[in-house]
Amino acid sequence: MRWLASMMVALALASGDVGLSLQQAQAKAQQVKKPAAQKSSPKTTGAKAPKRAQPRKAKAVPRASVRARSAVKSRSFAPARPSFGQLYGLQQTDDPLDLKSSVALVMDQDTEEVLLAKNDNAVLPIASITKLMTALVVSEAHQPMDELITITQDDVDTEKGTRSRLKVGTQLTRGELMHLALMSSENRAAHALGRAYPGGLKAAVQAMNAKAQLLGMTGTSYVEPTGLSPANQSSAHDLARLVKTAYDVPLIRDLSTSTGATVRVGRRDAQFGTTNGLVKNPIWDIGLQKTGYISEAGQCLVMQAQLAGRRLVMVFLDSAGKYSRIGDAERVRRWLQGAGNADQRATL
Repeated sequence: MRWLASMMVALALASGDVGLSLQQAQAKAQQVKKPAAQKSSPKTTGAKAPKRAQPRKAKAVPRASVRARSAVKSRSFAPARPSFGQLYGLQQTDDPLDLKSSVALVMDQDTEEVLLAKNDNAVLPIASITKLMTALVVSEAHQPMDELITITQDDVDTEKGTRSRLKVGTQLTRGELMHLALMSSENRAAHALGRAYPGGLKAAVQAMNAKAQLLGMTGTSYVEPTGLSPANQSSAHDLARLVKTAYDVPLIRDLSTSTGATVRVGRRDAQFGTTNGLVKNPIWDIGLQKTGYISEAGQCLVMQAQLAGRRLVMVFLDSAGKYSRIGDAERVRRWLQGAGNADQRATL
């Protein structure tokens, strides 16, 4: 199973430094031997076989009930999938704000002064934060935003098996695909953007890694444009650089902070919304944002926001719980806007 393979890689990573390369971790994971198959129990001899009882006629069970019981059974026995941060023990790091994220960074966008840092150099999977780099290289390729792109079978997720309302055969403009990728974290939209990049998907990933190196994101690596692969990894400091650069692109700012959109999917109109409820909250002044989640990465969030009279870049990685990344952002906002805390720094 794919997730089990990912966990084996994670365990290999956890056994060494957090900065261990993915290739080294995979090599360690391959050294783990599979458990030997259990031998079947030997048949007993010399004993008379008991007389077979006549089976009772089973009562008819509605199909819906069978499906429901099967679903409950599957969920009950589904093994937990710890994130890489949990395997590293990063979530056990204490901090004065009681953040639920394993990694956090709050930085002044203009001066690069660090106001808060927690495990900020740890390299972890970043999930759909990847789409921010995808959008950046696509925008820099200067391809027509009104060009139609068709969703194909190649865009279907075979990594995690996630679903999408963008059925194979759907045609949307490049601008619409970028909108859905940034606002709604649509995986097929992001993959189609990479596939339609000049030179194809491979060229798009190469451009993403080249841009990361150009920005000084030395701990960052990409293998695909959606973030579904746990091999897409970065650190909080690297992502802060990405947020600052992406913020300079007006299209990315506008699309990532959009609250909703209607696109034509087949014969009907489909409504899409933002994955970050904070952009609808009037308390917040958010200039750019991106969320992300896969089991290996936990809940992730990057934002540019104006707080306490400052333009800030905020990064939260491997947050435990569906709403905990939003809760952490609120904790930071209250901390910065609290009396006497605007100039306080917390390095954890």
